Amino acid sequence: MSDQRRLRELLRTRHAFVSISTFEEDYALEVVRDTVLGLGRSLLLWTAGKGLVDGLIAGVPPVPNTENPAEALRAFAARDAGVLAALDLAPHLQNAVVHRALRDAIQSCAASDKRLILIDHSDSYPDVIRSYATPFDLSLPNDEELERIVRATLRTANREHPIAIDIPRGGFDAILQNLRGLTRRQAERVILDVVSDDRRFDEADVQRVIAGKRRLLQQEGALRFIESPASLDEIGGLRALKAWLAARQNSLSREAAEFGLEPPRGVLLLGVQGAGKSLCAKAISAAWHRPLMRMDVGALYDKYVGESEARLRLALRQTEQMAPVVLWIDEIEKGFASAASQSTDGGLSKRMFGALLTWMQDHDAPVFVVATANDIEALPPELLRKGRFDEIFFVDLPSPGVRAEIFAIHLRKRGRDPSAFDLPALARAADGFSGAEIEQAIVAALHEAFAFRHAVDTESVLAAVRASPPLSQTMRERVDALRAWARGRCVPAD
Repeated sequence: MSDQRRLRELLRTRHAFVSISTFEEDYALEVVRDTVLGLGRSLLLWTAGKGLVDGLIAGVPPVPNTENPAEALRAFAARDAGVLAALDLAPHLQNAVVHRALRDAIQSCAASDKRLILIDHSDSYPDVIRSYATPFDLSLPNDEELERIVRATLRTANREHPIAIDIPRGGFDAILQNLRGLTRRQAERVILDVVSDDRRFDEADVQRVIAGKRRLLQQEGALRFIESPASLDEIGGLRALKAWLAARQNSLSREAAEFGLEPPRGVLLLGVQGAGKSLCAKAISAAWHRPLMRMDVGALYDKYVGESEARLRLALRQTEQMAPVVLWIDEIEKGFASAASQSTDGGLSKRMFGALLTWMQDHDAPVFVVATANDIEALPPELLRKGRFDEIFFVDLPSPGVRAEIFAIHLRKRGRDPSAFDLPALARAADGFSGAEIEQAIVAALHEAFAFRHAVDTESVLAAVRASPPLSQTMRERVDALRAWARGRCVPAD
């Protein structure tokens, strides 16, 4: 359903007060104008610079003395019908007179055939105003609209300075696919950037579009593109998890949907720090040949009321639009730290966490969520309920055989032949070490060998292992408690 149709249904069903939070003001106004024209109504537009003006006919003089928002709201409330779209009204609501005038206008709309629409960059309204509002989220552009945006942007740029366009349909479709998840303004910016230097638009621009999209998302949102060179072969052990993932490798594809399979929702990886949970997220992306997006939960939070929830909604909508994709939420218990305890942030973490859980339960797009956690006590119990994740795996400290495998992986990665080392002896000495701690022991041995100009051998690695006690010793009580909790509650990853 188009944005115009969704808004028309709201206005028809006596939703007297609608709020649109967006950075795409021009597109929001286009939707409002198309909707109002379709309903056969009049439209007034208010801005602080001009006051009340006709929103459909250009050149009509503004209503006198309506630059003040309180006067504009009173003038609108005195009318019998019509729609008012007010731009950037939220900052003025700190004024008690404007606040009162808005409440009066809302009541007037509810008792008549008038409709009030606020368009702001954030829905930072007072709570009482928010309680009246019906939020309206603008959709992100689909492939058909993205194609129109690209063609229109190229035509405009070509009129200013000619552009050589030489791209096959396959390359063009790849560019459209990589523009998914961007807003209309962002998509236009990316296309302008890729043609601004060489004045060409060809198949080589696919990679530039990907780079531009990565840059925009990192600047403006809570999603981060993560390069995922890791493969599952670079992770020691985790045989049960690897088998589970291998069975679902193609389950995000269109063929799987046609076969009758619903896309898997994701996995929660609990375990000891350094056991390879985060590396698994990267490896899943590489093994499944799907882009990996990391949600930066800290970037979601904002000091303005309502802005944090809006950022979360946008991040989730962008993720769905880019599907099929792997969404990685690292250390989820820290990102929503107040959600499992008595909230100290006015309930923001609980609301944010609730919104995320609802999305995880209800979304239909092929988005595979990989969440990692180290502290089970900080996890809200709702997260562990069936239906949020397909499976909850516990990533334990590696067994002796897996430790030998991890030593071999990291020695081979650094140009050493594992057969030249006594891997069983190293595995025994590293009892209680995580995969990350084994890697750091090898790195420490390499530094020592480089500094004193001697070879890296079994003895030098053993010395590095013995020099650094593992986390399982320094925090034995917490690690033992985590293992005891996971027994019988989680599927062992290995």
